[in-house]
Amino acid sequence: MSNDKDARPPEPEDRVVSTTHEVRIDGRRIAYQATTGLLVLREESEEDGKAQGHKAKAEVFVTAYTREDAGDPAERPITFAFNGGPGSSSVWLHLGVLGPRRVELNDDGSAPRAPYRLVDNNWSLLDRTDLVFIDPVSTGYSRAVTGEKAGEYHGYKGDLESVAEVIRLWLSRNGRWRSPKYLAGESYGTTRAAGLAAHLQQRHGIYLDGLMLLSSVLDFSTVRFDPGNDLAPLLYVPSYAATAWYHRRLDDDLQQKPIAEFLQEVEAFTYDRYAPALLRGSSLAADEAGEVAGLLARYIGVSHEFVLRNNLRISIDRFCKELLRDRRRTVGRLDSRFLGIDRDAGGGSFEHDPSYSEIQAPYTALLNDYVRDELGFESDLPYEIIKDLYRNWKYSDFENRYVNTAEELRQAMATNPHLRVHVASGYFDLATPYFATEYTFDHLGLEPEQLGNVSKSYYEAGHMMYIEIESLKKVKAELSAWLSG
Repeated sequence: MSNDKDARPPEPEDRVVSTTHEVRIDGRRIAYQATTGLLVLREESEEDGKAQGHKAKAEVFVTAYTREDAGDPAERPITFAFNGGPGSSSVWLHLGVLGPRRVELNDDGSAPRAPYRLVDNNWSLLDRTDLVFIDPVSTGYSRAVTGEKAGEYHGYKGDLESVAEVIRLWLSRNGRWRSPKYLAGESYGTTRAAGLAAHLQQRHGIYLDGLMLLSSVLDFSTVRFDPGNDLAPLLYVPSYAATAWYHRRLDDDLQQKPIAEFLQEVEAFTYDRYAPALLRGSSLAADEAGEVAGLLARYIGVSHEFVLRNNLRISIDRFCKELLRDRRRTVGRLDSRFLGIDRDAGGGSFEHDPSYSEIQAPYTALLNDYVRDELGFESDLPYEIIKDLYRNWKYSDFENRYVNTAEELRQAMATNPHLRVHVASGYFDLATPYFATEYTFDHLGLEPEQLGNVSKSYYEAGHMMYIEIESLKKVKAELSAWLSG
């Protein structure tokens, strides 16, 4: 007789559902199929030198949209999309910009009162490319299977390998190896995308046609306010200035300039006066420090004394708290257009990011409703919009140095001369500031003939620039033109 205690749980199998829909994009009717559910990731297991089959390791939640009226699917582009965190699901790119349905917000990106509405996305990229949204393990409905350790996926290498395996499986099972292949990533998703571009080439021979990097961060030294690292305070200055311009904290002569013209002036100051001052450290003469502090204060809307007290180096937390302190308001990190209220108006940093607080509720509510009601996938697990994984994320490939996947991207572009990159940045993004992205690409080490494979676009919005309606339209126009090549 078998012992129930020794009985193994049933081996997990893929669980997906397919539904058909249509949407109008740029006035054209697009018929498409949505395939939603869990794909099982497996690895070959071995015991005593004998193969034991393919052991289930994790279930990954994927939502794919494929057009039904676009000819040979093998010749149609396919884009794999994911967000960042680390620990974020793909909900933001999925229901914010790329997918056929989107969360309806006010035109400026602020949230309306509940009940929230999901509407057709007239600016989806589904008219240009099929779409596959991937939730990495422990985000969305994705989980390690019983008996396996989720922590294996909570790090740069494990995350990279598992997402690459999802891409390989999807291409194989859907007969899409011949299709032009793209990645779309946002925030840490751009870190992942750069690493994947090299990993997919080296491990699976998958050469990508392009990367769409929204709110990019490849070199973490550009965004870490650590003692001795002057890159972050340097590269944040234009975004601080844009924020001060938006909230009208500048002198009239600066306030009246168009933002692009104003930021050109700020960028010149940053490189020509501010950077040399930081390089001098404590050897900088007091009168020169005072002059630079005055100029910096004028550009970023804070007091001369505040800049001096911070040794000319303004961290993001302190800036977000200081800019509107006299109004007892804070500004957002993801999108500095948004304002917050703290209990302690005299503190050194904000209590919460008001720009994330603004959009969390509608995206959470509508994703949970949409998956069950329209896509037909049911699960009683919580859909993890953002899981707190970043605090303990493992960067074993970058021991004792800043994380930097720019070199992986350079290698991928050198190996594959057809690999193109489009970088989209928001002026009011204080999480991944646009000037830090420019610095990273200026130091990528590309040859002149390779620079034509990189294009950029800029938006008067924040980290999720597409929540603002005019920026959403511009993202669609820029990416459509770029995909057309």
